[in-house]
Amino acid sequence: MSMSELTPMTKIEVVVPSDEVAGIAELLQSVGATGYTAITGVVGVGHHGSRGGRLLFNDHDALTLLVTVVAPERADAIIAGIRPILDGGAGVMFVSSTAVSRPDYFA
Repeated sequence: MSMSELTPMTKIEVVVPSDEVAGIAELLQSVGATGYTAITGVVGVGHHGSRGGRLLFNDHDALTLLVTVVAPERADAIIAGIRPILDGGAGVMFVSSTAVSRPDYFA
């Protein structure tokens, strides 16, 4: 398989406090994303300071990375829905072009 045989898509990655995950997951599904990957216990440093991984007694202060891949025409709705969540608190969103070998998984 070569690059010319891949299908262009849009990848959206969002790092948010774990208590925001349910709302973002619901948004992704409501605008047609067929799935997402959630990685919990993400560690980093940003505008809101240092954030550690999982806490001993709860995960309310832990960060989660959500990754989804969608057809480019679905990306604007997801971006528009996530932006107000990020405006209200900690978090960051990355949007990039990508390509997939099995586009039927994302339709």
